[in-house]
Amino acid sequence: MKLVTRFEAASRSTAELHGLLREAFNAFAAAPRGSQERHNALQSMHNIEAELAARAPGL
Repeated sequence: MKLVTRFEAASRSTAELHGLLREAFNAFAAAPRGSQERHNALQSMHNIEAELAARAPGL
């Protein structure tokens, strides 16, 4: 999976981010342990979740 950066995540809509998060999760689950693909998927999930959290209304 291609790494989704914070900059790229910020340019996407919330609906697109949820779709990318699903893709990243599936890529993470399918990738071999210790592979670069798995690392990229995990980092992508982190970046996407951080962007979604930044958009969430305050509690």
